[in-house]
Amino acid sequence: MAEGLGSSGANTALDALLAAYPWIKLHTGAPGANGTSNAATETTRKQATYSAASAGAASSTGALTWTSVAASEDYTHFSAWSASSAGNFGFSGTVVANAVSAGDNFTIAIGDIDVSLTLAS
Repeated sequence: MAEGLGSSGANTALDALLAAYPWIKLHTGAPGANGTSNAATETTRKQATYSAASAGAASSTGALTWTSVAASEDYTHFSAWSASSAGNFGFSGTVVANAVSAGDNFTIAIGDIDVSLTLAS
């Protein structure tokens, strides 16, 4: 038997977390405990929206597109923030590694940011 959250509690917590930290920043490696390591040269944060949590999981409901990125690099991670600049770091995750060249557009497709919490079983 696994330990974890009840579905209702997980959904409530996840909805609150995603509402508090909607701003997504790109990284070229793990963002670390403060969300500031391996920051991409592209510094613009994009605001994500999410489905209501169900069974302790939620996904992004809109595409996030960075146009004409600032440098050639590989995006491998993201961090989520409370504001479009400065603000508080909330959480981080991975993206499918994607090499871009300066001037390219980069998109995280609808549903490609998935966030979940461990449920009790």
